Amino acid sequence: MIIKRIEDCGEKQKIARRILEALPAWFGIDEARETYIKESADQLFLAALDGNQATGFLCLKETGKDTLELSVMGVLKEYHRRGIGKQLFLNAKKLAMEKGYAFLQVKTVQTGRCEEYDNTNRFYRSLGFQEFEVFPTLWGEGNPCQIYIMPLRQIPICRGIKIR
Repeated sequence: MIIKRIEDCGEKQKIARRILEALPAWFGIDEARETYIKESADQLFLAALDGNQATGFLCLKETGKDTLELSVMGVLKEYHRRGIGKQLFLNAKKLAMEKGYAFLQVKTVQTGRCEEYDNTNRFYRSLGFQEFEVFPTLWGEGNPCQIYIMPLRQIPICRGIKIR
């Protein structure tokens, strides 16, 4: 398995479509899936390749001058639990650090709403992400959005400030 950065917009969308359409438990809402596919063309895109076949991918987008978001990630179900998602993430984290970003963030459905997403939450926490905030209605009443963050570097602390 190799991790490769993909530059061609058409290839990005082709990989994203094939993998996301194969994962209806996570990407079954047509409108959301099509948005992920469309936006993948303009994002930093890493693919996991088994020979010439993409088995997973990850996209990063800038959400602030210091922050990248893991905007979408998918690994074909038959390749789950083989370390592919972790390798995609470690390569993405390295790129983010090389580019000088201070934070990574990721959004998912809050724990306790769906077994598949509970597994996703455990995966992100195992990578070192920490719970940041829940937006109960961002994605609709039944899908509370959990945001996780991860610092990528030491942030200087101001000395001499008194908190009352």
